[in-house]
Amino acid sequence: MTSGWGFPDFDDHEGVHLFSDPASGLQAVIAVHSTHLGPAAGGVRFWHYADSDRAITDALRLSRGMSFKNAMAGLPMGGGKGVVLADKAGDAITPARLEAFGRAVESLGGKYVTAEDVGMSEASMKVIATQTRHVSGLPVAAGSAGGDPGPYTAHGVYLGVKAAAQRGLGVDSMHGVHVAIQGVGSVGSGLARLLARDGARLTLADVNADRAAALAAELGGETVSADAILGVAADVVSPNALGAILTEESIAALRTKVIAGGANNQLATREDGARLAERGILYAPDYVINAGGIINVGLEYLGQGDENEVMARIERIPARLAEVWDEADRSGAPSSDVADQIARRLIGRV
Repeated sequence: MTSGWGFPDFDDHEGVHLFSDPASGLQAVIAVHSTHLGPAAGGVRFWHYADSDRAITDALRLSRGMSFKNAMAGLPMGGGKGVVLADKAGDAITPARLEAFGRAVESLGGKYVTAEDVGMSEASMKVIATQTRHVSGLPVAAGSAGGDPGPYTAHGVYLGVKAAAQRGLGVDSMHGVHVAIQGVGSVGSGLARLLARDGARLTLADVNADRAAALAAELGGETVSADAILGVAADVVSPNALGAILTEESIAALRTKVIAGGANNQLATREDGARLAERGILYAPDYVINAGGIINVGLEYLGQGDENEVMARIERIPARLAEVWDEADRSGAPSSDVADQIARRLIGRV
């Protein structure tokens, strides 16, 4: 991995584009990691950052993750990511900023294809689509690929959690398996409902404590604070919020045998993958397990397949995880490193 321009996560990005539109107040980053397999696909998030360098770093990490995710999902697409900076936490993005971001996407001539991510919605994508055709995740007719990627991501994570539990715990059913879920937004709540249907025991946490409490009441689960969830004694810990939460300190405090969740960039550093392996904790590489959403919106953009094809591809996630875990067992390398090696080979960066 090559750093550059003062950013350790630069990793030979093909382009990092900074946009400013004074009329709307837009400040945005579009990072294009690789177009080796096709146009760089990845969502855009609207988020408040302490400073612009952190926004750029987030875009770089997410963009690289999308390169790896799309490659491992077998999609003919590269990896990119958009970040729109919020003035303060809790802001709602304005139509004018969405339109300005759409013009920014259009200026790249199809090199980057955007979609919904944190802080965005299907409605946001509709506004962006007034300014560019290089957008996916738009509302669609029943039975078609596309639309909100959250439920598809949740379904893939659910399949991955079951595969990880079977591998790491030796169980064939999730009934009675204790899963601690960090983050109950679109993906985490969808995962929780699927696991509750299987009879799993749930402990939930979210920065919005009321949201976690409401879901726990609905599903018969328990709640803990967002700060405490990673330290819960559970069979599976499932991160489904923001990234960089698996650090040297948090890994030392884990009381679980399995980490499997939908959050992007869960490892704060590459070394943290080795720390999990040293503790004997089975790790499901995030960009392998959480590929359901991009499979959905990617096939929509490419015009390839329908709902049945989307679901068939998502059903392959457990097999891809097994490929990574098998190679990790053979080589003795952490599963995170093995996944990176496979993905880099697929995008021509051996």
